[in-house]
Amino acid sequence: MMHPSHGKIDLQGLKARLDPRHGCCALVAIKARAECKTRLAAELAADARIALVRSMLAHVLHALRAAQTVRQIIVLSPERDQVPADVPVLADRGVGLNEALVEARGALLELGARALLVLPADLPLVAPAEIDRLVRAGRQGFALAPDARGTGTNALFLRGAQPFRFQFGPDSRRGHLAEAARAGLRPRVLRAPGLALDVDLPADLAAANMGACACLHRA
Repeated sequence: MMHPSHGKIDLQGLKARLDPRHGCCALVAIKARAECKTRLAAELAADARIALVRSMLAHVLHALRAAQTVRQIIVLSPERDQVPADVPVLADRGVGLNEALVEARGALLELGARALLVLPADLPLVAPAEIDRLVRAGRQGFALAPDARGTGTNALFLRGAQPFRFQFGPDSRRGHLAEAARAGLRPRVLRAPGLALDVDLPADLAAANMGACACLHRA
């Protein structure tokens, strides 16, 4: 069972919001901010990396709030940092991302959640409509949004209470599709620009900056 990382979470109030008839639960995973994006150290100083991570997380949370298919947002992290007070934080105990996600999902299943959207905090261009498309694509049980390289997983939607072993890491797209098949789920793959771009390398940062400029130009 997961435990709140800061303060007491109102579990009964949270349970009332996890009714799958009114939308899914979104679980956003993020490490301690100072440990994020170390591969950008040659491009950005430590304080700039932390600012970037906080900015991307804020954007993801904003997109989730605006998505029509999301009922509740929860952050999975070893710290609250600047997560808004109305967003519950479940503690990542440092057992590894996949294990932490299994624990968090187990806790949410106990509270009645049957529809779970998992996505990282480093999607600087994700749009609410893309989130809704992914959730709706997964109505038969499972949907996945790959990264720009086509081998990773930048978001997934999982419906039901069957056991599921998350496969985040190298070649996670293949692993997640295989796990969905093992669990008897019909997988769907959705490609969307805002879900495809995560920021890990300097080239990703440049692409994010160009994408943001393009969005501003269209606006």
